[in-house]
Amino acid sequence: MRVAVIMGSTSDIGKVEPAIGILKDYGIKADVRCLSAHRAHSGLSEFIKETNTNGTEVIIAAAGMAAALPGVVASQTVLPVIGVPLSGSVLDGTDALLSIVQMPPGIPVATVAINGAKNAAYLALQIIGINHQEVRQKLMAHRLQMEKDAMRANEEVMEKFAD
Repeated sequence: MRVAVIMGSTSDIGKVEPAIGILKDYGIKADVRCLSAHRAHSGLSEFIKETNTNGTEVIIAAAGMAAALPGVVASQTVLPVIGVPLSGSVLDGTDALLSIVQMPPGIPVATVAINGAKNAAYLALQIIGINHQEVRQKLMAHRLQMEKDAMRANEEVMEKFAD
């Protein structure tokens, strides 16, 4: 089980690292690269060629500002691509969000929230879980634990404000 994680700049590492940690927690090999769609296009294309043949199941592409990276990746593969718009410009990520979601027909990029790398990892896991029962079961257990935690928090609030 393998996911490629590509960011456009080393300044994006801190925003992408949580996704890498989640993938590793689920036993997924994460091939991590920093390849700008504008400044390293040849290296990016070579890496995408690798992902098409090395067992990669999903690609997460994180970028800010013009955020061309996810779309450029999607144009070179039929693997699912999840775009993560990153904040950092005057528009605080809205520019990246709009760039990623406005892909032309036939070249889709699934898009999560601005700085939503964690949800990109969970979406990648859900996609992988289609064919890997152990990942799906671990995700279901995680969801049940989140529900228990939320209900416990609710009980604590009710106790605190009880008459």
